[in-house]
Amino acid sequence: MPSPSDDQLLQRALELARQSMGLASPNPYVGAVITDAQGNVAGTGTYTYAGVKHAEILALEAAGARARGGTLYINLEPHDHQGRTPPCTDALIAAGIHRVVASLPDPNPKVSGRGFDKLRAAGVQVEVGRLEAEARRLNEAFARYIRHGTPLVTLKSAMTLDAKIAPPSMDAGRRNAPARGSPHSGPQRNITGEAARAHVHELRHQHDAILVGIGTVFADNPLLTDRSGGPRRRPLLRVILDSHLRLAVESRLVQSLARERDQSVLVFCGSVTEPVSEQKKLQLEQLGIQVEQLPAAGPHGRPDLPTILRHLGQREITSLMIEGGATVNGTALVAGVADKVFFYYAPQILGVGSIPFAKGVDVPLVPLKKVQLHRFGEDIALEGYLRDPYDE
Repeated sequence: MPSPSDDQLLQRALELARQSMGLASPNPYVGAVITDAQGNVAGTGTYTYAGVKHAEILALEAAGARARGGTLYINLEPHDHQGRTPPCTDALIAAGIHRVVASLPDPNPKVSGRGFDKLRAAGVQVEVGRLEAEARRLNEAFARYIRHGTPLVTLKSAMTLDAKIAPPSMDAGRRNAPARGSPHSGPQRNITGEAARAHVHELRHQHDAILVGIGTVFADNPLLTDRSGGPRRRPLLRVILDSHLRLAVESRLVQSLARERDQSVLVFCGSVTEPVSEQKKLQLEQLGIQVEQLPAAGPHGRPDLPTILRHLGQREITSLMIEGGATVNGTALVAGVADKVFFYYAPQILGVGSIPFAKGVDVPLVPLKKVQLHRFGEDIALEGYLRDPYDE
């Protein structure tokens, strides 16, 4: 049987890296394959944050003496700086690795290329760039976070062919719910089918946090959890924009947190029109809700999205999916915080009076790049980028 090709072995490293999804953040997803001098696989490794050891170190340990004269296949540049672990380049050189095939340099501009330079200086052959597009996509959140200190933001929505996200009755529920103080305005109507809704949980699993506005909580009474079944090192952070701190204690969100006590709900409040109730703030905090009051900004006096992203970055949140309603969607586009979009489209039309994808603001024309189409049963989805996460 012929030995696997470089691309096949690097593809295996990428598959190993994907296994760390949900387990590696705030660090990158990295998988490594080491072959012996004859080209046979001798060891593999997958990095997880809790496991500490990097993928190439795990692969070296598995390969043992067979690593000498062999090749390392890895999706990201081995690091040459002291962090939680010693430099991986030193271990590779000491083990006698002859050749390194990597997809990408480290996206951190402070260290990018240093690992490759050290390996080459020690006589190791280094090849960079195979399966680059796939590797860039896998670690785009880490690239955005390590360069800017803020999470990669994906704007996700499910809508009809006429770009409507809910019927008129849901809009009335959103408007009336705060006045009634009800956590739930009525039965939720699903726009997309079961396959698309299941994929939403896969997307949630790929993110550190999701964000909605209080209107969505009032209208849908959601749990906002990751029900993909995939492992997570830390719970999905559920972020709520709630200017006046009206989150109902009776809501499913609060009640589930009161039972679990995992502190996975974060509420950002702050308004110029009326003060936040300290009593309500204390009540929510006693139930395990994290509450942060920010200076209000913008024409409606709501918490400022760029400021919120900086706060999330300080919490080591590398990826955020916005699953809001029309107002939050419009605000995100106007603020320019979205890096990419994932829009599900159902083959139906809701018509006049239904809730549009974005409203309340003059949404700018936003051209998308690197557009991909996906199919989920009868529904289709469009994925595209507003900007490159690897840009400075």
